[in-house]
Amino acid sequence: MPITRLEIIRPDDWHLHLRDGPALASVVADSAQRFARAIVMPNLKPPVTTVARAQAYRERVLAALPAGSTFQPLMTLYLTEATDPAEIAKAKASGIVHAVKYYPAGATTNSQSGVRDLKHVHGVLEAMEECGLPLLMHGEVTDPAVDIFDREAAFIDRELIPLRQRFPRLRMVLEHITTSAAVQFIDAQPAHVGATITAHHLLMNRNAIFAGGLNPHHYCLPVLKRETHRRALLEAATSGNPHYFLGTDSAPHARGAKESACGCAGIYTAHAAIELYAEAFDEMDRLDQLEAFASFHGAEFYGVPRNTDTVVLERRAWRVPAVIPFGGAQCVPLRAGEEIAWTLVCPARQVQEVATGSAPVAA
Repeated sequence: MPITRLEIIRPDDWHLHLRDGPALASVVADSAQRFARAIVMPNLKPPVTTVARAQAYRERVLAALPAGSTFQPLMTLYLTEATDPAEIAKAKASGIVHAVKYYPAGATTNSQSGVRDLKHVHGVLEAMEECGLPLLMHGEVTDPAVDIFDREAAFIDRELIPLRQRFPRLRMVLEHITTSAAVQFIDAQPAHVGATITAHHLLMNRNAIFAGGLNPHHYCLPVLKRETHRRALLEAATSGNPHYFLGTDSAPHARGAKESACGCAGIYTAHAAIELYAEAFDEMDRLDQLEAFASFHGAEFYGVPRNTDTVVLERRAWRVPAVIPFGGAQCVPLRAGEEIAWTLVCPARQVQEVATGSAPVAA
């Protein structure tokens, strides 16, 4: 008999974009409903490059949360070639900054301030290695001579392997991996090197970008890859290997910014994040591995306690809205107007209330 109800320890999201201002207020509740904590990306305008900016951004996130929410934003710093190694010591001592994010300059949304040559930040990486602060990597090269579908594999060969050799104790996360090359690399690494995997890369291959015409809402960076790579990611995510953990890379954009002559990269999945992961694990008949991937591995990597409350999923389809509010605009979520097979019923502590009709069921 197929599993129809699943209760797991509340998961965490180890790669999340929340934006800022009215847009932040529109989307943060989706993540807070599903996750206890999230690593919050720093690619704002201006970027979050200092502990002071991280503290201010954290306060804005907390202020935007629904009343009574216990969601914890875990902040990051944006690595630039001007980052002072002394800022790393401040970050480690702050208690609120949990990692530093590396963007190759020009690789993705708001990455213009990123690093052009990793050699220019070796002093910062030495400081991070010494204090144990993780480096989170957007793992693509930006060399225009490299095919966009090969940029992750080229990054591993050109940048990541030499980086591992130079900084063998540096804690690293290769984020939103998309290829079998990344899986093979991570499988061979020690425990202080991990990887996040998104739901959209588990559920779609690059055909989804072109199904029914060019679909800008399936455009993300790194781009979706061939089916062989999707299968490799599914095997990795559902394997029980603690190197791999949940990171949605949920990245909302206004509809007009996506449906334009030069559309933004990013897919919004926070509205149904754990439900989409359940679909992927269900495809592999490995729902028994979802809890470890979503709730245990990331916490262990970051050295924080596992959550103690739970969430409940039921095999019950629901239809995603065509659009959701996004500040003064609209955002088109993944599966807009379509169904998702799993429903987030409620936190387990509310199950009895739901059963007696005294609390609403949250979809």
